[in-house]
Amino acid sequence: MDNDKIYSIQSLTLRTSGMRFTTEQEIVVKDGKAEISQYGIRYERGEDVRVLEKRAECDADVVLKLCSDCGLLSWDGFNGPHPDDVLDGIMFRLTATVNDGKKIYASGSENFPHRYREFTEGLYRLLNE
Repeated sequence: MDNDKIYSIQSLTLRTSGMRFTTEQEIVVKDGKAEISQYGIRYERGEDVRVLEKRAECDADVVLKLCSDCGLLSWDGFNGPHPDDVLDGIMFRLTATVNDGKKIYASGSENFPHRYREFTEGLYRLLNE
């Protein structure tokens, strides 16, 4: 088995936030299909509430290829500290369980792992096709 290849996704959530927004994108794979959901996070009565904004479905192979091509396995342990000279920015946190139990955790503040933009642009395309 290729060490960089993601061949299954049990769970994957990407949370991004900025000054005025928080969004979660979630991938669920079942029966050869991948369901990609995007939620807006609203703060109501003292807690975060997820509100579905978009949902799309595609073949699981499309999402697995995107994750593998963007090197998600190499993101595990990434902790991108906020650059000293940047006053504002985007924060992210990715949590995933892939390949039958391999955990991935990555986070950063205006500091992202290699190919992060390709990954988020790929999710955006899949959600908007």
